[in-house]
Amino acid sequence: MPRGTTPLDVAAGTWLTHLAVERGAAANTLAAYRRDVARWLAHLHGLGRSDPREVTEADVSAFVVGLRDPRDGAAALSAASAARALAAVRGLHRFWVLEGLVDVDVTREVRAPQLPRRLPKAMGVDAVVRLLDAPDPGTPLGLRDRALLELLYATGARISETVRLDVDDVVGSDGALVSVLRLTGKGDKQREVPVGSHARAALDAYLVRGRPALLGAAADPRALFRNSRGGRLSRQSAWVVLQRAAETAGLPEPGGPAVGPHLLRHSFATHLLEGGADVRVVQELLGHASVATTQVYTHVSVDALREVYATSHPRAR
Repeated sequence: MPRGTTPLDVAAGTWLTHLAVERGAAANTLAAYRRDVARWLAHLHGLGRSDPREVTEADVSAFVVGLRDPRDGAAALSAASAARALAAVRGLHRFWVLEGLVDVDVTREVRAPQLPRRLPKAMGVDAVVRLLDAPDPGTPLGLRDRALLELLYATGARISETVRLDVDDVVGSDGALVSVLRLTGKGDKQREVPVGSHARAALDAYLVRGRPALLGAAADPRALFRNSRGGRLSRQSAWVVLQRAAETAGLPEPGGPAVGPHLLRHSFATHLLEGGADVRVVQELLGHASVATTQVYTHVSVDALREVYATSHPRAR
């Protein structure tokens, strides 16, 4: 952020100090805020503003437009980057209101740039089966990897939710594997998800022949999924498991979805909807707070329906 001495610069610096000292913002977060605030101050100085009380809603709107369509030869920001910059400016002005530096938050009514709607991509069922069958069941790590992948697809769980599972979460008091799994998602919100027979069989094989062999000085007696040293499998290592299995299975296919941490979760949701599941049921299974988040998958299913219609109906073309 440029070093200025106007009341505007001082007030912006106070907010950044507040974020660093009182809010404990991470270094990368602070760096991003400093860049965005520097852009904002440069915009305001160009308009002749020197005090927070001089800033208007029109100044904010012009700033957002300028980020996407700069007139000074600077590179245009993406919609996501412009939205992030506006979020920083909003945080700054809310702070000024709370501190009594201004009476009104002039950013409140300014709309962020419309972000492009990115539809999640899912694998076909055949590709999923190839992925799940990729790990070698003849080794302890292969048994673990197959159980992990089967569970991810069977429940639609996030990788982070899966690696935090303990043995007691999947084995009931009677010693049998549970048919309904309780997952802890974002904000420690819990949900219950059924576990299919294939996933239970893979879990049983792993618990009997795989997990006991994964021992070491760091052995975790509670962790369901262990690493080669016996400790709890990390989210990053689980992501590597997915990548390795995809490579073995020859994925991604030409034109198919890229391998990502949510690949099986996206496939889980899409296949349920294509099979006739209600969107609100899928919402509960995924742990989405709003059904609007889940409805993005209905667009994927509609596209699949259109393709089937186009290739099947005699008068569709």
